[in-house]
Order: sequence, then structure tokens, then C-alpha cells
Amino acid sequence: MKNSIKLLSLIALLSVSQLVLAQERWSFELRPGVNFPTTETLGSDLSTGFGGELVFGYRFLEHTGVYGGWGWNQFSQDDIDVEMTGYTFGLQFIHPINESSISYLVRAGGIYNHLEFEDDAGNITYDTGHGLGWEAGLGLELPLGETFKLRPQVGYRSLSRETDFEGITEDADLNYISLSIGITKLF
Repeated sequence: MKNSIKLLSLIALLSVSQLVLAQERWSFELRPGVNFPTTETLGSDLSTGFGGELVFGYRFLEHTGVYGGWGWNQFSQDDIDVEMTGYTFGLQFIHPINESSISYLVRAGGIYNHLEFEDDAGNITYDTGHGLGWEAGLGLELPLGETFKLRPQVGYRSLSRETDFEGITEDADLNYISLSIGITKLF
């Protein structure tokens, strides 16, 4: 509940900043996606997953900016659900293609996430704790009016964590390709 109130307060603050700044340097993006694991996790294959992110951005140069946000992604593994949640941050470069209104997007950064393993009853059986990983992405930015953009993107994420699995320390690696479509509002 506290996190929801903080998020709504931040959104309201950014909305007010639109009137003050009016330079469209800020952005807010909602990005759902489908994820395709590329490695086994704890010795088992994961099924195709899904998830999403809420990402804020700030453009400090004409085509270059920073981004940061929060994401949640879920995968299934036999009788266990694997959830990866945490934070994302990095640099992004968005540049028009020739003289068109369509731009290409290149994104690279880090993630600070953890993996939770939940049984059929929804109980958390293992939690890796937060740790650093990395991500990279390529995409397009398409106009949807004056201050809205559509951002289809393909990305890759990698997170390696250790977990205590029944008294034995094991590596819990999660690497996946993500196909996502972001709806972005510029401020």
C-alpha cells in the first residue's frame, strides 16, 4: 500500500512538472512483455513468461537520456512459479530514422533484482535476495499523437544469484529474451 501511494505521488509530481518544464525531457512508460528463457534455472527449463515494467526517463541531451523503474516478471517451472522483481536503470539513445517521425532506440543498463520461488499454494519457498544483473535492448519509437509514443522493443536480461536450496547453495541464473511494447507519455 505504501509503495502504491509513493508511486501515485510521483506520477502526480511528474504531471505537475509538465506545466513547469514543458520541454518533454521527462517520460513515463508502461511496458508489458512476453519473456523467453534462454537458460535452465536450478536445473529445470522454465516456460515462456510474462511481466511488465513502469519506467521513468529523463533526456539530458538531444537524443540521450537515463531511465529507471521497477519490473515484475513471472515464469513457471514444474510445480513452482519463479518471479523476478526489482529495479532497472541505465542509458538510452533515441534517434530519428532519416527525416521520418519514427526513431530507433538503443538501451543498455543494469538490473537490481531478486528471484522468488513460489509453490502451488503461493508460499515463497526460496528467495535469492537482490543482486546486480544487466540488460540491453533495441527497438523503435513510433508517434501516437503529440506527447504519446509506442515503443516496441526486443531485449535481453541476465541475472545470476545464489540460493540456499535445502541446505545446499546453488546458482539460480535467469537469462531471457523479452519482447515488449511500451506506451510512453512525454512531459
